[in-house]
Amino acid sequence: MSHEDLEIEPIPGLPGTPPAGERILWQGSPRGPALARRLFKIRQIAAYFAILVAWAVVTAIYDGRGAAAAAIQGAWLSALGAAGVGLLALYAWLIARTSIYTITNRRIVFRAGVALPLSINIPFKQIAAARLTTHGDGTGNLAVALRPGARIGYAYMWPHARPWHFSRTEPMFRCIPDAETAAQVLRDALADFDAANETEPAAATTAGTGNDAPGTAASDHPDGEPGRGTARAAAAAR
Repeated sequence: MSHEDLEIEPIPGLPGTPPAGERILWQGSPRGPALARRLFKIRQIAAYFAILVAWAVVTAIYDGRGAAAAAIQGAWLSALGAAGVGLLALYAWLIARTSIYTITNRRIVFRAGVALPLSINIPFKQIAAARLTTHGDGTGNLAVALRPGARIGYAYMWPHARPWHFSRTEPMFRCIPDAETAAQVLRDALADFDAANETEPAAATTAGTGNDAPGTAASDHPDGEPGRGTARAAAAAR
């Protein structure tokens, strides 16, 4: 596993020209609105501020401060909430705009970083399993578990990491459109790599729907489908 600063990017999403024999199989980026909803929970934050505004208005009227004072207080809280939600939505858009996920026939690559772009390479030989989670809006998350000895910091990978997996960070393609296609490409690439290098297939992969929860597989999640375990080479897509 390696990472590099991107001063020159000859191919978008890669830190350098791929070596002989390496081919790009798939590239994609997060979808900004999906990031805003699922990563930053802007709907829940907007609802929270709406409740605060309603409470402030009702309280002001009940205390006898008058409709004008209640309206002013509600307007200030509404502006504060709109600013907060707007900033989170902008940050989600910047993450989506500056992030590129790549699958080649030898590795997966994360190009990410709003202020300081970095490239993180994860060779197939370090991948133990993959997990696909799909959502109702057509996006999904594709996370990879690493083999023992291959480690990367959660804070370093965030937000491109599976939630709640701090001690064993799982790098993740987050909120990508047509995630099942990406999972299929990764499955086939891992199968070809294992066959060509006589690599022992590692732990089972799973697929499911809904948000990730602490320490759950797809079959355990209350919103998920029954898990479908296979060898690594028979990856996480239906």
